[in-house]
Amino acid sequence: MMKKTARALALAFACTAPVALALAPPVARAQSVMPQPSGVLSLNAQASAEVPQDVVEITLFYEQEASDPSTLTATLNQRADAAMQKARGVSGVTARSGAFSIFPSTDRDGRISAWRGRTEVVLESRDFAAASKLAAQMASIMQVGNVHFSLSPEAQRAAEQRITGDAIKSFREQAAASAQAFGFSGYSIREVNVNHSGAMPRPVMMMSARAMGADAKMAQMPLEGGTTTVTVNVSGSVQMK
Repeated sequence: MMKKTARALALAFACTAPVALALAPPVARAQSVMPQPSGVLSLNAQASAEVPQDVVEITLFYEQEASDPSTLTATLNQRADAAMQKARGVSGVTARSGAFSIFPSTDRDGRISAWRGRTEVVLESRDFAAASKLAAQMASIMQVGNVHFSLSPEAQRAAEQRITGDAIKSFREQAAASAQAFGFSGYSIREVNVNHSGAMPRPVMMMSARAMGADAKMAQMPLEGGTTTVTVNVSGSVQMK
């Protein structure tokens, strides 16, 4: 009798278990559906500032031609070393090696007739007058090829700190005005992100190498950089209430 009862209970459980399992997924799906929040507003605000460029880079170059690459390499290295020696010790100006290239020149038959090479030295400084004077003094060693102005990381960070408050204030003002326009009395911030878009330099007219040539007039020609646009973006969402 006990064995028959046990088999009957097992059979009853086997018949009812699939029904319970079949009901479980719809219950789980019903619990996972969350109501969408209402009164959520996405906003974006920004603040920008024009900051004077405070770093100048002057690229000096020397070009030469020789019959073989080894002789040409030695000549270019000597010229670059002489320029670096002259720049060494000048207060407020740093010098570093720039691009170096050697390539063959061919005749009409495609045969190598000579070798041409170019070496560069780059002067960098926040003292525009000192950099200009040194470049002019080095005119007998190298020519000026390019002048580039930029914003130092320190100046960029300082500008970002100044305008971050303005960007946040603009974000809050937009949130308050939008909440009022939609008929709400206020708002609370759900999420917010503060991003720095980086520096965007404005183009500056550069003096040509011929204008800054060996006549050393560059010593009386002050360098003047342009400006860089620094921007801070504040984006996020608010809950109007």
